[in-house]
This record gives sequence, structure tokens and C-alpha cells, in this order.
Amino acid sequence: MSTPAVERDVMEYDICIVGAGPSGLSCAIRLKQLKPDLNICVLEKASSIGAHSLSGAVMEPGPLDQLLPGWRESPPGICVPAKRDEFRLLTKTGGFSLPLPPQLHNHGNFIISLGLLTPILAQKAESLGVDVFPGFAGAANVFNDDGSVAGVQLGDMGIEKNGEPGPNYTPGAEIRAKTTIIAEGARGSLAKQLIKRYKLDADSCPQTYGLGMKELWQLPEGRVEPGLIQHSLGWPLDSRTYGGSFIYHL
Repeated sequence: MSTPAVERDVMEYDICIVGAGPSGLSCAIRLKQLKPDLNICVLEKASSIGAHSLSGAVMEPGPLDQLLPGWRESPPGICVPAKRDEFRLLTKTGGFSLPLPPQLHNHGNFIISLGLLTPILAQKAESLGVDVFPGFAGAANVFNDDGSVAGVQLGDMGIEKNGEPGPNYTPGAEIRAKTTIIAEGARGSLAKQLIKRYKLDADSCPQTYGLGMKELWQLPEGRVEPGLIQHSLGWPLDSRTYGGSFIYHL
């Protein structure tokens, strides 16, 4: 059931960025560096910045060096220089070393946690005057009369299980902006709405997605080689299923 039409508060910005991941926050920082007078906000559905940035990552530092010179003096809590790469084909009973593909040469890169990097980016963005709003999810796109994107509508609060407004119902505000940047990540709900409305996937290669599972292991001393990056493919997947694994030694 849909909620009845209600009057919503409106906040206006030059630029509204949906998603406080590395891309959205870097975009906000760079725009402020180029044009300090821009009025910019970043919306993040997680209750705190980084709470939904679950992935570990191997980061090429060059772009961050350009964006935030001096970041190496106060790096994220997990920031291990990449030292060595391995690439293996696994079988049910063992495995084989394979030649390392060019894209898996990570010398000079860093093993990091995106969940620890994004708060650093958010602090920098805020220091430049960007409004960063964690806990505010974009629920729908807002459109101008000519069909162009006018901004986003925040999710309503206090909706009961049956879809009706409850006693604490608060309608989500509209964030209107001259430019709206959707940086939700894979399969974002607003992006899917826009792809469908504007047929952005017409005559394009289909997007593909993978299901990832993450574990953190604490191993006995001597079992870890900090900076080692191990990639594999093969078992337990069959030859028809795309996939593999990666292990980052912290």
C-alpha cells in the first residue's frame, strides 16, 4: 500500500551525490577542490560512513595521492603494502601455480579496508564544506517537468508493517539539485529506476554481477605473510561457473 500524497520539506543544493562510498566521496572532494563555492551534499543509507563498505581491497594509491596529498602520513587502520602475488588453479585434491596475469601485479599498491578509508574521505569532504548525511537513504528520483532529474526523495520514516503511516510518521524530504550524481554501487535502487526510465541499457552490453562471501581469519604466528595477495580459480566451482577467490594477508 502506498502512503497518501503529503507535503515534503525541500532542501536545495548545487550538487547532490547519492552514496558515500569511495566514488561518491571522492567526487564531492574533487568538486569542492575545483569549485569551492559549490553547495554539495552526500547522502548515505548506512547509519555511519563505512558501515556498508564491507569489502577489503587492493588499492592503487596514485589517484588518492592526487586527491589527498599527505594521506600516507595518517593512513587507514588497515593499510598494508602489497609485497607478492600468487595465482593458483585449485582442484579437489590440490592446486597448481599459474603465470601471473598483468592485471594481478600489485607491487606498489596497498591492501586496505574500504570501511576504514571512507570515513577518512568523509572527514576531508566535510572539512571542505560538504554536507555528509549518514542514515538517509534515497527512496526515489525526483523529476523536472521536462523529464530531467531534479534530485531525490528521502525515505519516509515511521511506516507500519502494513505500509500505512504510523504515529511517528515523518515524510522524507526532497533533496533538489542542479546536478544529481548516483554513486550507489552495484544494483542501486535509484540507478535501476533511471536505467529503466531512460533506457540506458539499450544497445549496451548487459551488466554482470557476482555473489561474494567474505571471512576474516586470525591465524597463528608464522602462518601469515603480510602483503601477500593470493588469487585462485577452479575448485569448488565447475568449469562452467565463473568465479574464484582472493586472500589478502594483513
